[in-house]
Amino acid sequence: MAELATRRPPLAGRQGGSSSVHLTPAAPASRISLRAPADSVSALSSALRLDLPTKPKTSGHAGSRSALWLGPDEWLVIDESGEDLVALAAASSALHAATDVSHRNTAVFVSGPGAEATLSAGCPQDLSLDVFPVGACSRTLFGKVEVVILRIDTETFRVECWRSFAPYAFGLLAEAAGDAAL
Repeated sequence: MAELATRRPPLAGRQGGSSSVHLTPAAPASRISLRAPADSVSALSSALRLDLPTKPKTSGHAGSRSALWLGPDEWLVIDESGEDLVALAAASSALHAATDVSHRNTAVFVSGPGAEATLSAGCPQDLSLDVFPVGACSRTLFGKVEVVILRIDTETFRVECWRSFAPYAFGLLAEAAGDAAL
């Protein structure tokens, strides 16, 4: 079988940030868009080896894997180690739809004391720690791009976006990071 070419990450070599914000392109990861009814959540959680969250704006984590609640029957599941998430979900035999979006999405880590201000420059959602605590996630807008934001800790966010919008999102983040340093 012929070897398939590996895509270059869309933000390879990009750097950005300021004295109070660091922008770091995320390494490639496995991702699935998962849709399932409520009665499939338990079996899928077992198969994926993490609890799928069932409350708005929440996430579940186990090792290198995260599940982000996007709607009553929708999650974005990310695995940093690159494991085949579609195969794991299929092993559950539960009713679901899992679409591999690994090559569609990419992510940027926004970290530092100015991270919240940087994201707030382009996001209409309140990202303050009181409203958007550690572990919170949401599909929202950043500038003109649909993104999924996950708060990893008090000063770190993961911003997921489609790879075709990544240069725009990264540029806007870099500009906002400069403003957050002022």
